Amino acid sequence: MRRGNDLRARNHPGYWAFVVHRVSGLALAAFLPLHFWALGRALEGAGRLESFLRWTDQPLVKFAEWGIVLLLAAHFAGGLRILALEFLSWRDWQKSLAAVAAAFSLAAALAFALGL
Repeated sequence: MRRGNDLRARNHPGYWAFVVHRVSGLALAAFLPLHFWALGRALEGAGRLESFLRWTDQPLVKFAEWGIVLLLAAHFAGGLRILALEFLSWRDWQKSLAAVAAAFSLAAALAFALGL
């Protein structure tokens, strides 16, 4: 009987909102050293920064930028959802908050992708 309850809990939208929030946070934490390395290029001179910026014009890098924006939006929306659940009294809206967070994340990422 316990096994059935575990499977039901994993199919709940709140569980998936939790997973997306945790995975996006870990992925952003892994990206942070690369970001600081890229910023360090500016300290090494204009030539080094310019060569790095030319490298970032590749399609794969542009796609990765879109992924970073998606991760940021998902993590931001998930954090807002958690704050709302903690401080507001509308517990029946948990599924709706998860859906709104997902929609916000996709909308932000698509807006960024179309802006490229």
